[in-house]
Amino acid sequence: MRDLKIYLFIATGLLVFYIIAQMNRPKPVKWDETLNDNDKIPFGTYILHHQITDIFKGSQVFDFREPVYNVVSDHDFKNASYIIVAPEVSLQNEDVDKLIKFVNKGNDVFICASLFSEKMSKKLHIKIGYENSDSTAFEQSKKVDTRLLNPSLDTSYAYTFDKEICSNYFNEFDTTKAIILGRNNYGHSNFIKYPMGKGALYLNANPLLFSNYALLKKQGSDYASYALSYIKKTDNVLWDEFYTQGRSGENNSMRVFLRHEPLKWAFRITLFTLILFILFEIKRRQRIIPIIVTPANSTVDFVSVVGRVYYEQRNNANIAQKKILYFLEHLRTAYYLKTNVLDGDFIEKLSQKTGVDITFVQELVAHMQYLTDQRVSDRDLIKLNQLIEQFYIKSR
Repeated sequence: MRDLKIYLFIATGLLVFYIIAQMNRPKPVKWDETLNDNDKIPFGTYILHHQITDIFKGSQVFDFREPVYNVVSDHDFKNASYIIVAPEVSLQNEDVDKLIKFVNKGNDVFICASLFSEKMSKKLHIKIGYENSDSTAFEQSKKVDTRLLNPSLDTSYAYTFDKEICSNYFNEFDTTKAIILGRNNYGHSNFIKYPMGKGALYLNANPLLFSNYALLKKQGSDYASYALSYIKKTDNVLWDEFYTQGRSGENNSMRVFLRHEPLKWAFRITLFTLILFILFEIKRRQRIIPIIVTPANSTVDFVSVVGRVYYEQRNNANIAQKKILYFLEHLRTAYYLKTNVLDGDFIEKLSQKTGVDITFVQELVAHMQYLTDQRVSDRDLIKLNQLIEQFYIKSR
């Protein structure tokens, strides 16, 4: 017993140590490319979103979780800059048309994504390419750097990053309308500008350059500030969250009801009526329901008692007489035979109607007549029962 307590104590200590070690184990780094401004993981945009006011000093920042078409149509912004940083930007034709009109009015739009929708690509004549497309190892692939072509900056300075975060470039774009603002060390353009009317559309193919991972490095923060400095001074900065988080409230099951005023009032009235019904019904008292006992099946008990009585009395003649009477009643009911005289005519008719062999019928009738004239033994009673049971089987 003492040894068992020692083993239990050691096992408990090891279990507690394991639990504490698991609770204090460093959490693995998530490398998901969310570019969500709420994420502090390497490829989130928490830092950029919270430092955007340092880049656009004096500007007011507005966060939107709506499609581009809704933002531009529902809000009359002037002298504004629309910033979209997302893994994928799926603008439809209506969104692109609305965005171009927004730019022509004197606003700037900055879109940074590694994948654009097919409709947007056709509208702007752009196509994304990828360096190191033949590399098999993520960590060991060759480095790709990027340079800004602003004359006021050192155009020879290369912003070098690992994790392939600047490997995208514009494989195709309208060279007659676009101005190249940045290239990688392979000479491919990855940052371009489309002047439109009084404003400009800026496209960058490497959104991870604006992630937390890049901004924590000095050259990453320099690149982000210089790239965004192309945008002219603005009063309003429109920060997009739709393409990284989806529409506001879209995960709420009550979104449809709360969006439309008639449905909202219908929900309120239903809820109020339900509360009144509960308060009213809570006063009612339910009468006691009596317990109804299911009637017991006493047939088996009755048969057991009767059988025990006959067995104790040992009156075989009485039992045989009752079995013969019951058997004859069966013949009268089932085959419409007269059973007052058990002669040869009766035997022949019984054999014909039941299909039982006449020899067996003769034996059965003879044994029945035999039992009515003498004392019945156990063997005689058993034989009578066997003959009657065989007759039932043969006559089916």
